[in-house]
Order: sequence, then structure tokens, then C-alpha cells
Amino acid sequence: MPRRWAPVPFLIAGYAFLYLPIAFLIVFGFNDSRSVTAWSGFSTRWYRVLLADTALIEAALLSFRVAALSATLALAVGTAAGYVAARFGRFCGRTVFEVTLAAPLVLPDAIAGLSLLLVFVLLERLTGWPDGRGIGTVTLAHASVSVAYVAVVVRARLADMDRAVEAAAADLYAPPARVFLWVTVPLLAPALVSGWLLAFTLSLDDVVVASFTSGPGATTLPMAVFSAARLGVTPEIYALATVIVVAAGAVLAVAGRGRSGRLAK
Repeated sequence: MPRRWAPVPFLIAGYAFLYLPIAFLIVFGFNDSRSVTAWSGFSTRWYRVLLADTALIEAALLSFRVAALSATLALAVGTAAGYVAARFGRFCGRTVFEVTLAAPLVLPDAIAGLSLLLVFVLLERLTGWPDGRGIGTVTLAHASVSVAYVAVVVRARLADMDRAVEAAAADLYAPPARVFLWVTVPLLAPALVSGWLLAFTLSLDDVVVASFTSGPGATTLPMAVFSAARLGVTPEIYALATVIVVAAGAVLAVAGRGRSGRLAK
């Protein structure tokens, strides 16, 4: 085998390890039997069961709502934090600021979830808010964890950005606020979109932090799937996984097509 083809078997093995389980889920989502390992014939019955499962659909809608809200909050706070970290020089407490900002990147989800739960319990005792755990606490918890990821993306973009355009706008007597809104923010747009999507994905995928900070009536989709898996996986979960994979693939295909079109121009 030529040397240039030597990494190909390892590449194939790596992709097979990643994607064969997903292919297994998709195939057995069309299994007629309740068994998740024995094939008994092609059927779409589990997709009909999925469409009739109101609890799972409500959990999915709740997850999307929480993910959108938490991603928006994380984008606002993370953009400000990334801007301070990239553009501000030395200031009192900078080391503490950067350590605090980076902590969610390295802390295990269980520790983050437990600490946020303790914060909410303490706030409830001192101020009466929040009145129990629910959608609001899950949204704030996810936003708190995602801020660090947004800040990293925004900070990296600012570090690579040419400040000559901002300086030119300032030389033309544009006030700082207008320079930021009309020059800096458009230049940051790719990082802002990437940060929002990253925060949205992290929230949509989380089960550990949500388990600590949620309450009755605030069951997200990952929590519902995890609970169902503990009781025994059915092809309905496989059907749900297939829907998610197809939706994610469609979004990636549209994004890739749009990027190819912009590069072609």
C-alpha cells in the first residue's frame, strides 16, 4: 500500500465507530417489532407512535424554547465578556474575571448543575425567587454554562479582527457607541451566529445540568429520553433519533450549500 494511503484504514475505522451506531438507530427505527435488536420487518408504526406521544412532543418543544432563550442570554452576556477580555487591558480583578469566565469550560456538568441548584435554593430562601425550579431556572442555568463558550468564540474573532476599520470610523468622528453598533458588530456577525448556535446546541443536548435545576413541568427532551432509556429503550426512541438526525443533516446541507454559493461568488 502506498504511504499516502496508509491513514485511510484508520480514517474508515474512525468514521465507522462514529456513524455505524447512528445507522443502526435509523434502520431499527423502521423495525416492526418492539425489540431493538431483532429485525422482524419494515414498518413505520413507531413514527405514528411518536407523533401520538404528546409528552415527548411537549418535551421537545420545551427544549427548543429553553435552548433559544438561553442561547440569546448567553450571546448577550458572552459577547460583552469576550469584548472585555479581548479589548480591555489590565484592570483590577482581571485574573479572577478570566478564571471565572473559563470555569464552565473545565468543570464537570455534575458540579456545575449542583452549584447552580445551590444558588437557586439560596436565592429562594433570601428573596423568595425563584419559586421552585422550572423553565426559568433551567434557562438561566444553561445560559450560565454557555456564556463561556460564546465568550471564547467572540474573543477569538476580536483577536483576529483588523481594527483599522474601527479606527477609520472613529477618525470620521463616529462616537464609540456607533462604531461598535455599525462597524464592530457586523464584523463580529459570523462569531455571533456561531456562538448562538453553539449555545443552542449545548442547551438542547444537556441532561445533567437540567436534571439538577428543573422541576415538575420542566422536563426537557434529553431528560425524557434518558428516563425512557432507563425503563427500556423502544424503537420509538430510535424513530425520534432518526428525525433529529435528518433535521440536523438538512440544516447542515443548507448551510454548506449557502457557504459554497458564497465562495463561488
